[in-house]
Amino acid sequence: MADKIRQLQKELGTIIKGKKEVTDKIIMAVLARGHVLLEDVPGVGKTTTALALCRLMGMDFNRIQFTPDVVPSDVTGFTMYEKQTGRFIYRPGAVMCNMLLADEINRTSSKTQAALLEVMEEGKVTVDNETHPVPQPFVVIATENPTGSSGTQMLPESQLDRFMVKLSMGYPSMEEEMRLIKERQDINPLDFIEEIITKQELLKMQDEVKQIHVDDKVLKYLSQIVDGTRNHSMITLGVSPRGTLAYMDMSRARAFVQGRNYVLPEDVQAVSVPVLAHRLLLNGKARMSHVTEADVIEEIVKRIPT
Repeated sequence: MADKIRQLQKELGTIIKGKKEVTDKIIMAVLARGHVLLEDVPGVGKTTTALALCRLMGMDFNRIQFTPDVVPSDVTGFTMYEKQTGRFIYRPGAVMCNMLLADEINRTSSKTQAALLEVMEEGKVTVDNETHPVPQPFVVIATENPTGSSGTQMLPESQLDRFMVKLSMGYPSMEEEMRLIKERQDINPLDFIEEIITKQELLKMQDEVKQIHVDDKVLKYLSQIVDGTRNHSMITLGVSPRGTLAYMDMSRARAFVQGRNYVLPEDVQAVSVPVLAHRLLLNGKARMSHVTEADVIEEIVKRIPT
């Protein structure tokens, strides 16, 4: 399995240039059965990353472009009366797939956002008192415009907490962009992607990640970092217990990707910002000092002895 993970990382790196750190964390989140929030400007490769990863892992893919007029039934599906049989038939919504790209999730109504987040949490859809489980594996990659984009609204903290990690692709360097232009003139690398990991193998990997050993000392270290967010002078709202579980699962996934069956403090440190930063609510003191959530997490990690 370790060879397939390395091959997956290599293939994804040939499509998304110079963003290995981000793409590796997306792979880790998938292995940890988590969902990903990508906050960035349009056109930096968010959709391409999701589509490439989906094809490399042999998963079914759906995309929903959120706008203010998208309703919950577009996401979850609906029942329709069938005259021939005299019965109500369930028509699946966009979530009935292995990987859903929820584009610009902050552009739709709160009601539609809530419908998606409920499926992310429970792994099933309930329509007219009938429950329909989503296919497994199931992962949501949601994108969000940064603050200041017209027609958008920020997700509240309670909804952000449902995402295992929050990442940003960022612009490529000039050299990477030149290489991208040269390679994309004649071909689209997405057309040549071949499946590396099957759905069954991915499910097996996800089970193996859950079995990664976390020593009590490492668990205490992880818990101290989380507790540091709840007793910080610049934080109004610290990390929730759900965030702690996500933190542990991502640490396990990083250990798995590194080829180990046990978690090291280095794993905990490496995933701390993407897992914890979006779960914080800073106070006025932090905003006046121009301190970001990532700055606070890094300061807490440095302060706590390994």
